[in-house]
Amino acid sequence: MPLKAVVFTKYGPPDVLRLEDVPKPTPGDNEVLVQVRAASVNAADWHIMRADPFMVRLYFGLLKPKHRILGADIAGRVEAVGNSVKQFKPGDEVFGDISATGLGGFAEYVSTGESALAKKPDGMTFEQTAAVPFASVTALQGLRNKGRIQAGQKVLINGASGGVGTFAVQIAKALGAEVTGVCSTRNVDMVRSIGADHVIDYTREDFTRNGRRYDLILAANGSRSIFDYKRALSPQGTYVMIGGSGTQMFQAMFLGPWMSMMSSKKIGNLLQKPNHDDLVFVKELIETGKVAPVIDRRYQLGEVPEAIRYVEEGHTRGKVVITV
Repeated sequence: MPLKAVVFTKYGPPDVLRLEDVPKPTPGDNEVLVQVRAASVNAADWHIMRADPFMVRLYFGLLKPKHRILGADIAGRVEAVGNSVKQFKPGDEVFGDISATGLGGFAEYVSTGESALAKKPDGMTFEQTAAVPFASVTALQGLRNKGRIQAGQKVLINGASGGVGTFAVQIAKALGAEVTGVCSTRNVDMVRSIGADHVIDYTREDFTRNGRRYDLILAANGSRSIFDYKRALSPQGTYVMIGGSGTQMFQAMFLGPWMSMMSSKKIGNLLQKPNHDDLVFVKELIETGKVAPVIDRRYQLGEVPEAIRYVEEGHTRGKVVITV
């Protein structure tokens, strides 16, 4: 039986995406077939779509994309399970980040490894749940694994109003930090409402030159040089880049290790790894009321090109969700 999915066969702008009929997937022994009820858009989707930066091609296909359907975040209902699946059964409501098993979230059905999924948080809609996996786990791993966040530390989140940033503010607060969020004027109230202790409007104040120093800086966008961030760190501080332009990625990957050796300040970047345990950790934060997704806009499956175009503009407030 055919199903609808948003497909692309060449790299380029959102116009390369097409809503088409595709075969319904069949789950393998360790896989779960999920009827997708909602998905969400991440910056990674447009980076892969455009093969920008060029290194994307090394992972996703040199001349053309090897995965025809984008979408890492899903929430939905289990329809069937493979013979070796232990955690789930048909009818279970689940969510997950399927980027490690080939993407495919912008479709009515997807088959993915059971390790990519967890049970849906209680009291959440499918749309709310789909906003969680990739961005929240990226924020968690940046703060805890790479940044080694400690209770009482002064933590700054640059890009605090975006998909990863809104989770980073809330998770940092839940882990006991004093949090400063950096965003534009229109997002100041929202960032404060999700728990930031201090909010800096970057159109009015330069956080790298105001004399304040931070134990941990998490950069969820590519607006500043690595040298600016270093200036804003405390003597033993850590900078973690989790999103940005090709220039920022180059600086963090190649200059960061050298700068870390020459100074007591640590400079680095995070490559997010989908992780079942981290997904469950975030789920528990959600169910205890410490973290909640911020949703900017909702689109239908056929509107994925418009949704990705909007995210690519770089001004989302939280997450953009696809209702399937």
